[in-house]
Amino acid sequence: MDALDGTIARLADQCVKCGLCLPHCPTYRLARVEAESPRGRIALMQSVAQKQIAPSPALLMHLDQCLGCGSCERVCPSSVAYGRLLRLGRESLRRPPGRAQRMMYALAARPRWLRALAFAARRAGVSRWLPGISARLLGADSSITRAARAFPAARIAQSAPLSAPAPRSRGRVGLFLGCVASAFDQDTHHAARRLLDALGFEVVIPSGQGCCGALAWHAGHADTAAALATPTRQSFVEARLDMVLVSASGCYSTLRELTFAQTAVDVREIGEFLSGQDLSSLAFRPLDATVAVHLPCSLVNAVKAGAAVTTLLSRIPGIRLVTLPEQPRCCGAAGSYFLEHPAQADALLTEKLDQTQALSPDLLVTSNIGCRLHLESGVRQRARALPVLHPITLLARQLDA
Repeated sequence: MDALDGTIARLADQCVKCGLCLPHCPTYRLARVEAESPRGRIALMQSVAQKQIAPSPALLMHLDQCLGCGSCERVCPSSVAYGRLLRLGRESLRRPPGRAQRMMYALAARPRWLRALAFAARRAGVSRWLPGISARLLGADSSITRAARAFPAARIAQSAPLSAPAPRSRGRVGLFLGCVASAFDQDTHHAARRLLDALGFEVVIPSGQGCCGALAWHAGHADTAAALATPTRQSFVEARLDMVLVSASGCYSTLRELTFAQTAVDVREIGEFLSGQDLSSLAFRPLDATVAVHLPCSLVNAVKAGAAVTTLLSRIPGIRLVTLPEQPRCCGAAGSYFLEHPAQADALLTEKLDQTQALSPDLLVTSNIGCRLHLESGVRQRARALPVLHPITLLARQLDA
C-alpha cells in the first residue's frame, strides 16, 4: 500500500458507518442510493485503498457526483475529515484533465482573459443568442451551453477601476478577487472596498493575484491546483499582507488549506470579518423590501459564519430578512459542478428556486459567486425579475455616505 492509499485507508477507518450524515447529503437526498452518500463513498474509497476492489469509471463517477458541500462533515460524531478524504480519493483515481477542464484551468490561470471575454460577451449581447445556438449544436446540457446561460447573466460593475486608497487608521488588509469572481462579481468587490474604506481600513489589491486553485484541487488535480495558486500566494506575500479578505466563500477553504498554507497570512471571509467589526460609525438608509437569504454550503460548513449575513443586513432599517430552508443546503452550483452534472445541479436548483418563490422576496442574496451565477441563471430561465446580490453589495448600497 503506497502512502496515498495508506492515508485514505486511515482517514476512512475513522468512519463508523453510523449513517447520521445521510439526511444532510444533497446527492443521497436525490438518489436514495448508498453509493451517493458520504458513508457509501467512504466505503468505496476504503475498499480501493485496501485493494479489495479495483478502480472503475463507475466508482469515480460516484466520487465526482459528490458536491463537496461539507454538510456531512459538520454533523459527523466521529469528526471524519470527509473533505480531505474526498480530495485524496479523487486524486488517487483521477485521469488527466480533459479538454474542457484544461480550458477551464487555462482561463482560471489568466483572469484578465476571463474579464475580457466577460466584457466582450456583455457588449455583444451574448446572453441573448449564444445559449440557443450552443444548445442546438452541442445539446442543452453541454458544459458550454450551461456556461453561456450562467456567465453572461452576472451583472458586471460599471464603476471606476479599483485603486488603493491613502493609508487609514484601522489597519491594512488585502482583497482577493479570484478568477471567475474577478469577472462576474465586480460589484461585490467594489462594495467590499467601499465598506472597508468607510471603516478606515487601507485596502490593498495585489495586481499579480489570480486563481486560488479550488477548481483543480477539488477535482483531484493537485499539481495543477498548486500551480494555479502560486501566483496568488506570491503576490500577497510580496505585498507583506498579513490578512486576506475573500468575498467568495467557496474559495475560503482552498485559500486557507492550499494557497496560503504554511504562510503567516490569515484568510477571512468578508462578511464574517465585517460582522466582527464595530460598525457604529456607519449609518444605513432604510429599505422597505423582503430579502431572501441563501446561505451557501461553504459559508455555513467551511467558514462557519452563517449568522454573519443576518447580523450585517439587520443593520439596515426596515429590511425584512427571510432565510431559505436548510434542506437542501446546496443549490447545486458547487464550483464547476453545475456545468458537469446538470441533472443533479438542476434538481437542487429547482427546489431552491421553489423555496425562494414561496417567500415572494424582492431580492435574493448569497455569499458565493458560484451560487450567484447558478441561482441567477435559474431565475432568468423562469423569466422572473429577481435581483441576485452578494449581501455585502446590498449593505454597501444602503450605506449613507
